[in-house]
This record gives sequence, structure tokens and C-alpha cells, in this order.
Amino acid sequence: MRLNENIQVNPLSWLPDTVEMFLAHLELEKGYSSATLLAYANDLSRFEIFLSGQSATLGRPGEINQKQIKRFLADQYKIRLGKSSLARRLSALRAFFRFCVKMRFIDGLPTERINNPKQDRKFPSFLNVDQVFALLGQAEKLADKTAAKHENRITRVRDWALAELLYGSGLRISEALQLNIEQLYLRQRVVRVLGKGGKQRLAPLSDTACVALEGWLALRLLPETGGIASSKSAGGGERGALFLGNRGGRLGRRQAQRIIESLCKQAGLAQTISPHGLRHSFATHLLEAGADLRNVQELLGHARLSTTQRYTHLNLAHLMQIYDQAHPKARREK
Repeated sequence: MRLNENIQVNPLSWLPDTVEMFLAHLELEKGYSSATLLAYANDLSRFEIFLSGQSATLGRPGEINQKQIKRFLADQYKIRLGKSSLARRLSALRAFFRFCVKMRFIDGLPTERINNPKQDRKFPSFLNVDQVFALLGQAEKLADKTAAKHENRITRVRDWALAELLYGSGLRISEALQLNIEQLYLRQRVVRVLGKGGKQRLAPLSDTACVALEGWLALRLLPETGGIASSKSAGGGERGALFLGNRGGRLGRRQAQRIIESLCKQAGLAQTISPHGLRHSFATHLLEAGADLRNVQELLGHARLSTTQRYTHLNLAHLMQIYDQAHPKARREK
């Protein structure tokens, strides 16, 4: 059975018990985030839908063979699923069947000798230093303006604080949006971040990020301001959230995406980037300034150095530009 990738499913409501046990294992023993768990659940639900057309199910993992998995991947490729998404589907299946072996539901791995699809080499998008300064300067300028509606100024101060934090500390957007007020230590100029796999780290705060965050907190903590800054509107566990959305709950990824894209346009930049693009810019600019790769790895919260190394080609391009401009043997007649 083929399922169009654009069709949304709710995997958590009908997956077999074996998959629910696997997801619980990832959450409780591995410390995976809710976003990662949902991604795994979605990938496995796609495979479960495929198996339903063959009278098979992940609830009986011992009956699933390598041929079925290969057919599933071929089916996903035919509906033009991206190579990175295809690799993630296979990764989810591998992790599930390894769990099944550990629990002795099956004796061997049906995913053995199935190779990952060859990935297209994509370099992360980023802004140069001047572009970042233009974006952050525009965010600060908007935050300083006296808006017709007080709520508009509140959102602008929040947007400035978010942009300064993403670039100044190099946070993942998920890390920034999950922050609570208590995780900020403005006097010490650090923020306590909960990264992937539940790993904590201290990330430095820039001077301008501290100023922007202080301005945001002054509005965020005043219940009489109303709108998004009212703690009364953010019920339950969201009351401690650092960044609130327009409806009072924790700021979401899509709204954060729109905020950064809007700031790019208002700053007159030729390109727009995602919130993660500010993290890429952070890493690139550190390497261009001569920062040690392992220090950048620690700041980014990467578990593997190879993940950080993808930024080195950007640093190399910068060095080659300097070489071409300065080395006598590299000069060209124009």
C-alpha cells in the first residue's frame, strides 16, 4: 500500500505495542526529545501502512524480511522522498529491529546489508558577518520603535532577543524554544541548554544578547502588559517558557521561522534563511576567525567532530580567498 508523503498521519494513536515499547525505550532510557520520538513514530507508521497491504505488521517483527524493507524503500523513492528522509526512514527501521533483537522478539536483523542512499552533498546556508549585523541591527531598530499598539512592541523585543540568542550562542531552534526563564544566567553571561539526547551544556551569551534578553524579560514578566507577555495566558507548564507565541503558549517552530524570514526581508537581504541558518552562521564565523574546531564542536553541542567538520569547507573558502589576495604566486592579471 502506497501512502502519499503529503498525507498527514497521527502515528501515536494506532501503532503496534512493539513500536510503543520501542518509543518508550528511546524516551526513558535514551533520553530522546519529543521531536525525535515523533519523527521515529512517523517513519515507522509509514512502514506499517506499507506492510498492511501485505498482511504483515511491525507487531510481528519476526515475519518481516529484507525484501519487504527494500520494497518499502523503493516505494518511498518512487514518491520522490528526499534522500536524507529516506536515510532517516532506514535509520528508524534499523533502530527498531535492533531493539527487537535486544528484547529477543527476533533472532537476526532484516536490515543487514541494506546500504544508505548516497546523499547529495549539501552545504549549510549561512549569512556573512555584514548580513548578520544588518539582520540583528534591523531587529534592534524595530524593538526600539514606539509602535501604535503596545503588543506590537512586545513581539518586536521578543523577536530581537530570539535572533540575538540564535546567532550569539549558536543554539538549535529546538533548544532555544525549549528554554525556560530559569535557564538564563545573565550576570554570568551563560545559558543552560538541554541538547540532543538530553545532554546539558552551558552556552555563552553575547553582550548584545544579554541586553536583548533583559529587555524581553522586563516585558515577559509583567502580567499587566497583556498579550503574549502575560503569564496568565500561558497555562500549565508553559508559564516558565522563555519565548511565548502570540496566543500565550510556548513559541512554535513555524512562527520562529516566519520571524527570522521577516527580519531578513526587512533588513533588505537578498536571501532569507531559517533559524538554523543563524546557527550555521555562528559556526562559520567562529572558524573564519580562527577558532579551534573542537571548541566549536563543544559550543554547538555536537556529539561527533565529523558533524562540525562540515563547516570547515566554508573556512577553507575564506582562507583561499585570503591566499588569492595576498600570496604573490596566486595573483592574477586582470
